[in-house]
Amino acid sequence: MPLDIERVRRLRPQNQLHYFPAIGSTMTEAARLAGAGAPHGTVIVADEQTAGIGRLGRSWHSEPETGLYCTTVLRLDLPSANVPLAALMLGLATADAITTVSNLPCDLRWPNDVLINERKAAGILAQFSDGCILAGIGINVSQTEFPADLRTPATSLLLEGHGRAPAREDLLVRLLASLDTFCSLLLDAGPSAIIRAFTASSSYALHRRVTIEESGAEGVTAGLDDNGFLLLRLDNNRIERIHSGGIRPATATS
Repeated sequence: MPLDIERVRRLRPQNQLHYFPAIGSTMTEAARLAGAGAPHGTVIVADEQTAGIGRLGRSWHSEPETGLYCTTVLRLDLPSANVPLAALMLGLATADAITTVSNLPCDLRWPNDVLINERKAAGILAQFSDGCILAGIGINVSQTEFPADLRTPATSLLLEGHGRAPAREDLLVRLLASLDTFCSLLLDAGPSAIIRAFTASSSYALHRRVTIEESGAEGVTAGLDDNGFLLLRLDNNRIERIHSGGIRPATATS
């Protein structure tokens, strides 16, 4: 059933909410509103995206009324160079919201995947636009099946909760509260606090053997640098900084 957006508005009066039964992409609408001066905390949320945007321009599967698809305008007075840190912050906020409302433990895979049992339950997209961060977040809530050609096996809170999923309204309210918390952490305690929190919340940040998606190179993760980029110790013992793309667990036979 459609989102009860009036309930969310009552619980989060500090956020300006724009709701769409269907939209091409919440990111596109957020960029338009940001350019028109939308205030910090403006949220665009939809029951369906017909052209959902994922990382590197990939599509995001947005089945009607089964997921939480939203973009929040964050005016944090951060330079564009801090977008990687913002993405880590969004992952922390999303994982916190999911665990709080569903009791499901989450893992964070750099740079933008929220996993449950090694399957993708949510995705993050942070973009710099008109001096602000567009915080795109998609959470799989009550889907029961997914396209077979996804790059990462996917799951939903319903599947992981053995037939139980939180109300999307509760999830959105908690997500906005978690965004407030982690935005404050970034601004008050600085980037190092976000990096420490992400490292503590991710099985991928340290001592995990992985493959770089784009190059196929393998190595062992060696933490994050001061800008939020992943450090990888290659098999020749050289440290490589990963600026873009993604990682996957290395196969046992590779």
